[in-house]
Amino acid sequence: MSALKYAGMDDTDSEDELPPGWEERSTKDGWVYYAKISLCVLCFFADLPYGWEQETNEKGQIIYVDHINKRSTFFDPRQAFTVEDVVVKPKRYDGNSSALEILQGRDLSDKVVLITGANSGIGFETARSFALHGAHVILACRNLTRGNKAASLIQDEWHKARVETMMCDLASLRSVREFAQAFKAKKLPLHILVCNAAVCTQPWSLTEDGLESTFQICHLGHFLLVQCLEDVLRRSAPARVVVVSSESHRFTGLLDSCGKVDLALLSPPKKDYWSMLAYNRAKLCNILFSNELHRRLSPHGVTCNALHPGNVMYTAIHRSWWLMTFLFTLARPFTKCMQQGAATTVYCAVAPELEGLGGMYFNNCFRCLPSLQAQDDGSAASLWELSERLVSERCGGVQAL
Repeated sequence: MSALKYAGMDDTDSEDELPPGWEERSTKDGWVYYAKISLCVLCFFADLPYGWEQETNEKGQIIYVDHINKRSTFFDPRQAFTVEDVVVKPKRYDGNSSALEILQGRDLSDKVVLITGANSGIGFETARSFALHGAHVILACRNLTRGNKAASLIQDEWHKARVETMMCDLASLRSVREFAQAFKAKKLPLHILVCNAAVCTQPWSLTEDGLESTFQICHLGHFLLVQCLEDVLRRSAPARVVVVSSESHRFTGLLDSCGKVDLALLSPPKKDYWSMLAYNRAKLCNILFSNELHRRLSPHGVTCNALHPGNVMYTAIHRSWWLMTFLFTLARPFTKCMQQGAATTVYCAVAPELEGLGGMYFNNCFRCLPSLQAQDDGSAASLWELSERLVSERCGGVQAL
């Protein structure tokens, strides 16, 4: 038996060359043996790992700074990776995962991300997570002051973050069209569009377009936004649309006696209005819209998924109703943090295993089945038809910008 076969290797006809990663060694008493070595990849001429920068401290010493995890070291991080470390192992995420955990090691510097309602709550954490990993992030907000403050907070955290704020009021179809026109003027691609903005427990009010505000802000404004930016998404393919819905979609219905989506339920008069029910209906619209959008755009490389961000998320979305604020305050110790709340959004936006897949609903980074009506293709088509009619009646439809 040859020494190589004894070492657990195949025999070889060559007496001069060993297989890669093996070397010949000898003991003090002259016995020859063969050892498999693990080569350290020093790569001093390669780029630093994503998120690291080389700097000089006040003493003139070279240090390496990890801006994402806020740490520094004198040790070159490129020396920390061996050949075996290059193997990528798939990881499963759950309700305890954070957005930054899902993005760990990802370089998104070639991506443009647009997020509605990104100045606070899970929208802000979603924007922050993408920006800290190099993406060019657009905060689409109705309040520019709050939006600019949010952008400044991210840039204070990392001076190289590419974040900008643009005015977009989903309660105004005119504002949505103006935003789309301004975005297109930048000549940017659009790889990820997150329909995140929402209102809950709002007092009854009509928008300038004559529709109930919860319905328009949560659904119809996003419907028009995606319609206006469809050509940009298709040119940027593969692209993803992510729609933030809620488990509360299960506690309502939208159909009239003829099986059509009923506008009277989505935009009721004041005497028939209940704020929580209006929110539930709008969240059901989110999933139906996501499914139909995926059916229409997936042949063009644009996929869409809907999600629930987390159980009993504590955000400012309930601020207009004191009772809901009180209940959320009591439950706050048992809720997800904002980073965990943003995780499923980020997962749907970047997970490699979802490339080319859509028309699904996610909760805690897992696919699950929504309500039966949310799965109904007829309801999705009916809502799409109604949404097109409402937009057409109020602003002449979606015209080329």
